[in-house]
Amino acid sequence: MIRIGKIVATHGINGSLILTHVVGNAKWLKKGHVLHVEMQKGSYIPYFIAQLKASNDKEYIIGIEDIDKPESAKKLVTKHVYVEEALLADYARQSPLLWIGFRAIDRNNGEIGIIEDVMQAGKQWLGKLTYKNSEVLIPLIDQVIDSLNVKSKTINITLPDGLLEVYSSE
Repeated sequence: MIRIGKIVATHGINGSLILTHVVGNAKWLKKGHVLHVEMQKGSYIPYFIAQLKASNDKEYIIGIEDIDKPESAKKLVTKHVYVEEALLADYARQSPLLWIGFRAIDRNNGEIGIIEDVMQAGKQWLGKLTYKNSEVLIPLIDQVIDSLNVKSKTINITLPDGLLEVYSSE
């Protein structure tokens, strides 16, 4: 599964929810799709979308099957939301924000870690991971990325010479 966002608030009196997402497009989610809500670390509950409306490219107002009261909806607020990889296969290749949780495999150093977070510095995306007990920022740019596999959640890269040594010598 790929983490796509978070439920940030309830909406209205019918138990609707506001879902913020990192996909960057408002056309990927449809009625009937399944959202997996992380109720506790590593514990996901599937919820079917009964209705939805895109507020903008970062936010949906959604109705979930069997949730029709604000009191029931409140227990989902602040929870992370995941979807199956197949649902976002096309979008994942375009959005580094969806690469959180992917294993980074360098051509010269092998597996270097799991991408824990991504951030944008100017026009460049950076992936944060832990390598040999140090926080490392790696560039997520075309010149570094060799391939991306959404199904296996791996990103194959060729890092610039010496990048990892800078972090390990601290």
